[in-house]
Amino acid sequence: MRLHPKRWLYLTHRWLGIALCAFFAMWFVSGMVMMYVGYPKLTPAERLAHLPALDAAAPLLSPAQALERAGVGGALKDLRLAAASGGRPVYFATPAGARGGDVVVIDALHGEHLPPVDASWALASAAAYAGSSQGLAYLGSVDEDAFTHSRGLDAHRPLHRVQLADADHSWLYVSGQTGEVVRDATRTERLWNYAGAWIHWLYPFRGNAFNAYWSDIVNWLSVAGIGVALAGTAVGIMRWRFTRPYRSGARSPYPGRMMRWHHVSGLLFALITITWIFSGLMSMNPWRIFDSGAAPLQTTALQGGPLVLTAQHATPQALIGAAGGPVRELRWQMVLGRPTAFAQAASGAAQLFDAGTARPLALDPAALKTAATQLIAAPVARIDTLTDYDLYYYARAPHSMMGASERPLPIWRIVFDDTHASWVHLDPHTGNVLGRLDSHKRASRWLFAMLHSWDWLPLLERRPLWDITLLTLSLGGLLLSGSGMVIGWRRLRRRQG
Repeated sequence: MRLHPKRWLYLTHRWLGIALCAFFAMWFVSGMVMMYVGYPKLTPAERLAHLPALDAAAPLLSPAQALERAGVGGALKDLRLAAASGGRPVYFATPAGARGGDVVVIDALHGEHLPPVDASWALASAAAYAGSSQGLAYLGSVDEDAFTHSRGLDAHRPLHRVQLADADHSWLYVSGQTGEVVRDATRTERLWNYAGAWIHWLYPFRGNAFNAYWSDIVNWLSVAGIGVALAGTAVGIMRWRFTRPYRSGARSPYPGRMMRWHHVSGLLFALITITWIFSGLMSMNPWRIFDSGAAPLQTTALQGGPLVLTAQHATPQALIGAAGGPVRELRWQMVLGRPTAFAQAASGAAQLFDAGTARPLALDPAALKTAATQLIAAPVARIDTLTDYDLYYYARAPHSMMGASERPLPIWRIVFDDTHASWVHLDPHTGNVLGRLDSHKRASRWLFAMLHSWDWLPLLERRPLWDITLLTLSLGGLLLSGSGMVIGWRRLRRRQG
């Protein structure tokens, strides 16, 4: 017997809905949790706040001395000095042309290579981070666990896990490669994440036999969810009497309370449900649709050459003294052809110094603009100075998905007239590239961040309006999916009976 197309629509929505409403409800609940508790991360501000200050009185080797003793020759991409590994000052040297994980760690007092990171070294790093060694507990090493699925940690695996004796029962994750603390996770974050990001992003399918299929699982569940929601919307509209009520006097044909709730909530909240499932799919960059194929930025002009530090360059002690206050980290890199030292305190913007003389340095705006125009081999349409956040450059709360990114102001937006309609954001204070947006990434900003997190400044700047709006819509979606779960459960029980 052939089924009418409407019947196919009803059956598709009914049986796929039974399977998928549980995922919908889970996504709505976990999404509300994620509004306030994000996936664990170590923000730049947290990292700096916990780094011990560099001691200008310590017998620190100069960069040239440390590199020579360690047998590290050739040009560098950058160099950092911080008391960030094993509680002692070390140099982190990145050779020119190195990949993300190719960092050489050198003891700044003796010029020795970092020994293999073991439990005692991890405990020393944790003690320096916490400011005390009291009550530390070593929890072993892990390659990946529920709170370290981020691909940004791949260069640091395996990770050593240490529990602090603080009120939050925090876990610190120490890099097995550099000895740095690379992630912290409080007990609150860990517990809430099982009801938040861990389940929202379907991380139960990560780090196990399903790991290779995780992206496909998320993508196709989202596609199926969109199809079910669209089918349900069509059914709901067809069954609703907009003009002439049913014989019972109601607009909905369903006599049961749960069916009526599902019908009405579907009409009210189907659109936001479809929008959120679709934008969640867009967050995955499915089938690489947001990859434009644009060539990498050509940063040679901004740098002006490779970083080579000699015995004639200023010592760390001189730079620390010139900073005039506690310095948590020194960093050297080439800017406009000049070796430049950045002195970073616990908060605020980095101070710039000439790496040769230890004198304060301000970048020449004209020279910086000229160099910045060469980042892409295309004409520059204009250079805008942003003194306020806008739709494409804005800050989010630290716990949010994109909250770890630093968003200083003012910055420059360099608009290129290339085939990809590229924008480059650049910090005129440091000469650092803050990000690149082409037409594909701007589309992703709308289809993911705007539709999924409602990253719209008029709302973000008027909290709790943002909270009220998202919580109301989320509860409506939860009513829709929750009622669908109850209806499906009852139907399955009847069939089994």
